Amino acid sequence: MSQATVATRARDFFTLPQHNSLAAERLHRKQRLAAAFRIFARRGFDQGLAGHITARDPELTDHFWVNPLGRHFGQIRVSDLQLVNEHGEIVEGDQPINEAAFVIHAAIHKARPDVVAAAHTHSTYGKAWSTLGRLLDPITQDSCTFYGDHGLYGEFHGVVLEAEEGQRIVGALGDRKAVILQNHGFLTAGPSVEAAAWWYIAMDNAAHAQLLAEAAGMPIVLDHDTAKFTYDRVGGPTGGALSFKPLWDWIVAAEPDLLD
Repeated sequence: MSQATVATRARDFFTLPQHNSLAAERLHRKQRLAAAFRIFARRGFDQGLAGHITARDPELTDHFWVNPLGRHFGQIRVSDLQLVNEHGEIVEGDQPINEAAFVIHAAIHKARPDVVAAAHTHSTYGKAWSTLGRLLDPITQDSCTFYGDHGLYGEFHGVVLEAEEGQRIVGALGDRKAVILQNHGFLTAGPSVEAAAWWYIAMDNAAHAQLLAEAAGMPIVLDHDTAKFTYDRVGGPTGGALSFKPLWDWIVAAEPDLLD
């Protein structure tokens, strides 16, 4: 079998879904959002009241869906998601939401119309790496996903409760897929729930790998041309979305109640 045939079959098999109505697109985003929370719970990304993933509504584009405050990631269902507008008013749902979630995500969704979803939690390796005040290095194929495509917000002013802080985070994110919030953790943003969620998982994994490598010695950093070549093949949003697909299939089979 030729390489072209292999590539063609792969493209045919992994195709992104197309929806013929806003209602269908809304349901798709909400289902993937609920699944992302379940997957994050399995990976230990939950911590008390901290952490949030949002998805822009496809019709009310200045509104976004978010998890309710105090609901464990491992219990979130589609019906639990809250719809909030740009003023912080809950327009669908009857549960409170994390105030920091609104401040951060409202700023991102307003400044970045290309962003459908954003993810931020207090994962262990993301927190640990953030204390170094450094970008991730391209030391593995996987870490090249973020080469030249993540920023650093090199400040920490406590819990994010003021709109100005949300704007500063947006400035550090820029037009990139991720930002390291110093002494806080990671945040990812993408054109689909799947991409944003996968990139968060991948970024935490990249931090874990680099922490281990630096604890063992001096990791070899890839040169610019190699890192950029690799980024161009693994760092795109389609690859991010498709990398989420096996996790989606697995979590829906294991925990079908998330779709309720």
